[in-house]
Amino acid sequence: MRKIAIYGKGGIGKSTTTQNTVAGLAEMGKKVMVVGCDPKADSTRLLLGGLAQKTVLDTLRDEGEDVELEDIMKTGYGNTSCTESGGPEPGVGCAGRGIITSINMLEQLGAYDADKNLDYAFYDVLGDVVCGGFAMPIRDGKAQEIYIVVSGEMMAMYAANNICKGIVKYADAGGVRLGGLICNSRNVDNERQMIEELARQLGTQMIHFVPRENQVQRAEINRKTVIDYSPEHSQADEYRMLAKKIDENQMFVVPKPLEIEELEKLLIDFGIAN
Repeated sequence: MRKIAIYGKGGIGKSTTTQNTVAGLAEMGKKVMVVGCDPKADSTRLLLGGLAQKTVLDTLRDEGEDVELEDIMKTGYGNTSCTESGGPEPGVGCAGRGIITSINMLEQLGAYDADKNLDYAFYDVLGDVVCGGFAMPIRDGKAQEIYIVVSGEMMAMYAANNICKGIVKYADAGGVRLGGLICNSRNVDNERQMIEELARQLGTQMIHFVPRENQVQRAEINRKTVIDYSPEHSQADEYRMLAKKIDENQMFVVPKPLEIEELEKLLIDFGIAN
C-alpha cells in the first residue's frame, strides 16, 4: 500500500485535486482510502456525493470510545473508503489533534489491515501547516510520498517551498519523500515554465499541469468529481493523466528548499514581479 499526503497553500485546490485524482485511480481499479485532515471536513464530499460525513472527533464526542470502523468510514465513488478527522469545538484545543486521533483510531480499528486490500491511502492535509499534528503524516511515517499542489502565484510557491523544508526535517526519521509538484493552474503568465523551473531547483518534477477549467466548478456544484459528473470531458482526462502519473511515479526525493532570495529571483525572471 502506498501512503500519500497532499499538501499546499490554503485555497490552492488540494481537496479538489485529491478527490479528482482518487476518482481517476478508482476508475483504474485501485482500492483507495481517503483520510481528510482538515477541520472543515470537506476532503471526501465529492466522492460521497455531498454527504455530510460525521467526523472521527464528532463520533468520539457523541459515542465515546466504543466505535466501529463503519461508524467513521463511508464508501464513496469507485468503492473508495472515506473518513474525515474533523477538529475540536471552535475556540477549544488544537485542530492537529484530529489528525493524530483519527489515524490512531483507524489503525486500531484495522482500516489499514491487509484484508482491506488497499492500494493507496491518501491524506488531504490542511494548508501549508507543517507543525504539530498537521505534520503527523510526515513526522510519524504515516505518509511515504508527498505531492504539493501549487500555482504560479507567489504565496503558493512560498508555501510549497516551506513544505519542502518540513519534508527535509523529517526525511531521515520518517522516510518521507517528495513525489513532485502538481500545478493547479491559475492562468498566471508563464505559469507552466515557472513551476517546471521551481521543481527543477527543488530537485523534483512537475508531475502534472492541471489547466484551469470551469467544468471543475460545475462538477463541484453538483457534488461530484469531474470524472463522475462528466467522464467524457477533457478535464476528466487531465485528472486521469495525473492519477496515471502518480501510479507510475518512480521519482522520490529529499527536496532542496530555496532561499527566499532565490524564490524571488525566480519570480522576477519569469516576469511576475515586473
